[in-house]
Amino acid sequence: MNTTIMTPMPLETGFPQSLQPYPLLEGGLQKQRPKAKTRKHFFIALVASFTALCLLLVLVFYGYIAWMLTYPYVAPLTSNPKAAVGLDYEDIMLPSVSGKTTVSGWYVPAADNDSDAVLASSTQSSERTVIFSHGYGANREESWVPMYDLTKLLHGLHYNVVLFDYGYASQKHKAPATGGIEESQQLLAMINFAKSRGAQEIVVWGFSMGAGTALQAALQTNDIDAMILDSTFLASSDTMFHNVTQILPLPKFPSMPLIETLLPIWSGANLKQVPVNQILAKSFNIPLYIMHGTNDAKAPYQLAEQIAAGQSNPLSRSWIVPNGQHEMLFRASPTEYIQRAALFLGQVDQQFQAQADAESNSSVESSQTL
Repeated sequence: MNTTIMTPMPLETGFPQSLQPYPLLEGGLQKQRPKAKTRKHFFIALVASFTALCLLLVLVFYGYIAWMLTYPYVAPLTSNPKAAVGLDYEDIMLPSVSGKTTVSGWYVPAADNDSDAVLASSTQSSERTVIFSHGYGANREESWVPMYDLTKLLHGLHYNVVLFDYGYASQKHKAPATGGIEESQQLLAMINFAKSRGAQEIVVWGFSMGAGTALQAALQTNDIDAMILDSTFLASSDTMFHNVTQILPLPKFPSMPLIETLLPIWSGANLKQVPVNQILAKSFNIPLYIMHGTNDAKAPYQLAEQIAAGQSNPLSRSWIVPNGQHEMLFRASPTEYIQRAALFLGQVDQQFQAQADAESNSSVESSQTL
């Protein structure tokens, strides 16, 4: 058995170099290398954590804005046509044309004839229907327009009237706002409903985004015979950001790209899908009455002028109201507003009847020739 004898090292010689990790400083203190590195790493981690927190707060902030745009607050319904203006009505509920959402509204049948009191109920069928397309942030009542008064007027003029809520305004069938992409499918469902009730002549009367939605729907169907467009708003990244800045003074960058990126998370739709350029370049073959105010803070009146300038139908026209504000044209000049709208509807009806008579005569002549 071998035994190794360890010779003790004299203390005077100090520790071996291999066992002495750091040299001694003057005064006998060792260098604090581990502590210095620890402080540096802690500082870096602190800065990284603060930066990540700031980025997270920015995303949460803009995510909340995108959510608010997608699910705007809309007050619940407070009345109905019977209680408000004495008109009988029927509840409507049906799926949108896309099948993604459910639409609910009211159907108010026309008065028996033009001489009937507008409070009279009606069972006589009318082939003329006006569908109201309300604006963003409102519901079918939209009191500042006001819908009930216009419904009463149209009822007396022997028009059926359809009032309905877009999905973002519905209390029972809530759906996200999509800038008119899904809303146009909801409007098309109401157009199909009007046709099922015998409507041969359909006029869509839109307000703000409801007017922009009507233009989107008109790109997809030939069942709209005319449109009245009040304070037209077309949803795009620029217009949405402009409206946000009316409430919060945000910088365009990074606000606009962030909002545009985050909106699809809540709505399932991208604003790039809104056919703004197609609408601006389109010459619709139906009459359009475009109304807009020069003091519109939400939608520039130049956009309305551009759309109006591209129209070729002889009945199409525009009314640019000096100092008029967004959706407040009726409030500013109620008598003139009604007179202009009634005149336009009368001319549209005459044109529609003339076209119907011409088609009927053409069919008769063809049958006789055969």
